[in-house]
Amino acid sequence: MLKVFKRNMGLSALALPGFLLIVLFNYVPLYGLLLPFKSYRYNLGIWNSPWVGWSNFGFLFHGNVLYRVLRNTIVYNMTFIVLGTLLSVTIALLLYELSRKFVRAYQTMLFIPYFISWVVAGFAFRSLFDMDYGVINRLLVWLGEEPILWYSEPKYWPYILVAAAVWKGIGYGSVIYYAALMGIDAEYYDAARIDGASKIRQALSISVPMIKSIIIMIVILQIGSICYSDFGLFYNVTLNSSLLYPTTDVIDTFVYRSLIDMGDIGMASAAGFFQSIVGFLLVLITNTIVRKINPENSLF
Repeated sequence: MLKVFKRNMGLSALALPGFLLIVLFNYVPLYGLLLPFKSYRYNLGIWNSPWVGWSNFGFLFHGNVLYRVLRNTIVYNMTFIVLGTLLSVTIALLLYELSRKFVRAYQTMLFIPYFISWVVAGFAFRSLFDMDYGVINRLLVWLGEEPILWYSEPKYWPYILVAAAVWKGIGYGSVIYYAALMGIDAEYYDAARIDGASKIRQALSISVPMIKSIIIMIVILQIGSICYSDFGLFYNVTLNSSLLYPTTDVIDTFVYRSLIDMGDIGMASAAGFFQSIVGFLLVLITNTIVRKINPENSLF
């Protein structure tokens, strides 16, 4: 072991700064896992704050609020994963068939929304759905229809939020899958063309199977975050309208309001701890199922 260390001392020295940063920012803060089990007091600090056990988890399981926010969080994220993956792979396949000189332009147009802040996007959506000045309501009035109180009608927002999430994230996903497609040996496609395979048949029989491991890996990682929501999406796009909570309230927005209203860091930490444990278990379960089906496509 010592001989191996001496032989790789130069490489170890190069890796040391990165290793120290990982320890500093990923492992040292783990003492914060005490917060969910303590009644945190600013003047006492984490170590000296009184221990309260599982009491901080009580507010999550009180009444039907947990069912509502957990249902919304999981259903939305499952929709984002399924729809986002299908559209990202489809767009990546279309980009792959384009001439290389046009690909960069299309990639840029698709990727720009990813860098737009949800705060800015929230104002953009408000310009569309505002009761008095929104573009859509003005169009409805011009067509002789009654304007819609968008920020008071929860039934419309599942579709709006899904469309917003896909619009913002589809460019990022398509670039990843396009990069994976670029790594496929062109000889496969040459052989398929000689055999008379159409573009659709080439995509289904060559492209998708060759990037299947990348798709599965990304989906597993996304499932691990299924209890986490994009706070900016659900808070800024909906303008945090309380009338929309039945269909837009998720764990992150609920915890944020609880922290703002009660100022209880222990309760907010308990919610984060709950999300982490559920996400960790989901990754293990999903990876186990994938490993049973095809060990080569599993993460570990």
